[in-house]
This record gives sequence, structure tokens and C-alpha cells, in this order.
Amino acid sequence: MKSFEYFSPDNLKEASELLIQHGEGAHVLNGGTDLITRIHDHITIPEVVVDIKQIKELNGIRYDEGKGLTIGACVTLNELGEYPVVVEKYPYLAQAAMLVGSRQVRNRATCIGNICNASPLADTATPMIVLDAVVNVYGPEGEKNISIHDFFVFVRKTCLKPGELVTSIFVPELPKASAGDFLKLSRRKEVDLSTVCATILKVEDGYRIGYGAVAPTPVRLRKTETFLQGKELNEDVIKEAVKLAQSEVKPIDDIRATKEYRTEMVGVLLEKGLKGLAE
Repeated sequence: MKSFEYFSPDNLKEASELLIQHGEGAHVLNGGTDLITRIHDHITIPEVVVDIKQIKELNGIRYDEGKGLTIGACVTLNELGEYPVVVEKYPYLAQAAMLVGSRQVRNRATCIGNICNASPLADTATPMIVLDAVVNVYGPEGEKNISIHDFFVFVRKTCLKPGELVTSIFVPELPKASAGDFLKLSRRKEVDLSTVCATILKVEDGYRIGYGAVAPTPVRLRKTETFLQGKELNEDVIKEAVKLAQSEVKPIDDIRATKEYRTEMVGVLLEKGLKGLAE
């Protein structure tokens, strides 16, 4: 392993300045479950590592009644998945968080890290896109808010600019009648990456549908959502929705599955999710 400089700033301004000063050679260390693995495998060779865990405002979860949930950048997946308000009001987000890796991994890995890695198969990304989450960012120009739909640009690429860090992610409150489910298909039942994952949410008279591992970024199936708007679910409606959903995705072949298999599983998961929400 090539040696690198290590910094542990205690404020956002210093962290941002370090990232700007060292440019592409600087990498943020949060949970470290992805970065350390990539360093070990010689995929990432940092010149500088900026550890953000000592920045106090990046820790903690806050729920504001009637507004929503704010998840700090350093909140671990176990903390998120076991947080009472998340379990009660956003159970599909809790499910997604608790299906990432092993418990030991989740004690280190963070939801924000899972999002910032911008992997197409990130488990927590599909709940975030159906929830219309907002990514809160600090950078050289101050603070700004970015819609989750604008945050992902391509495989492992976000819209973050040099010197910018994600401080938290905000999840809006949903109507009390909302219900949803997180569905994950993988080669093993536990401790495995998603072959296909989805979050299917019922809100008022419509549905929100998000998929992972079927395109270069996590995706919302907008055409399928529009088709389902106001309709009563029956076999014919679900069958048509499955066809439409399969036309909206663009999976690839890789070590985990073929694109044909993934396309088929998009339909399987959607049918399962819709039938579950119709019960």
C-alpha cells in the first residue's frame, strides 16, 4: 500500500479546504468500508485521506414532526435501521439499511457513504429516490441543497464539485396513509450485493417506484408511476405495469446476472411489491 497523508479536521471549512488544496488525490474517509477496500485492492490510490468523523454536526438523526427526517453524514447504517422513527415511519428505508453487508460492516458504513459512492446497486438509494430526498452539501460557496434526482450523474459519479461534502440528507414527511416495501434480489440471502433492488411506495392515490442495478444510476420509473396513478390494482393493471417497467430499465450483463435476467426480475419484484401493497 502506498503511503498517504492523513487529516482529521473538526470543522467543515477545514475539510473543504483540504479537499480543494489536494484536488483529485484527496479522498474523504467516513465509514471507510468502501474506501479502505478500494485502497487495499489498489483501485484507489490516495495521496491524502480526509477523515470527517470528528466533525460534530455530521453526527445524529433528527426528526421534525410534520417536516421530515434529517440523517447526518456520519450516521451508521445500523443506527439508521434501528432508529425508532425510521422503523415506524420509513420501514422500507430501515429494511434497506439493514440489508447492506453484515452487522459488523453496518457498524462502520454510513447511509451517506452508500449514497455518495453512487453505485447503481446501492440499497439505500432506491428508498431515497422514491422519498424525493434532498442532499445537503457544504462547499467553498457555502451550503446548498440538491435533489437526490440530480445528485447521481453516472456509475460512481455524483454532481459534487471540488471541495464539496455531503453533510446530511433530508427525507420529507409523507402522508400517514403511505405504505411501502423494499425488495432485494441477490445471489445469497444475506451479506451480498443486490442483483436487482427496488422500493415501491404507495402514496395517496398513486405509487412511487425506484430500482437499483438496472441502469447506470438508481432510477425512478416515472412512466410506470403515471400509468398506475388512480388505478385500482388488478391482474390486468399489474401485468401492464410490469411490461411498462421492463421497458424503462437498461440493465447490463455483469458477474452477478445477465441483462435479460435483470429485466425479468424487474417485473417479478414489481408484481410482488404491488400485490403486497394491494392487500
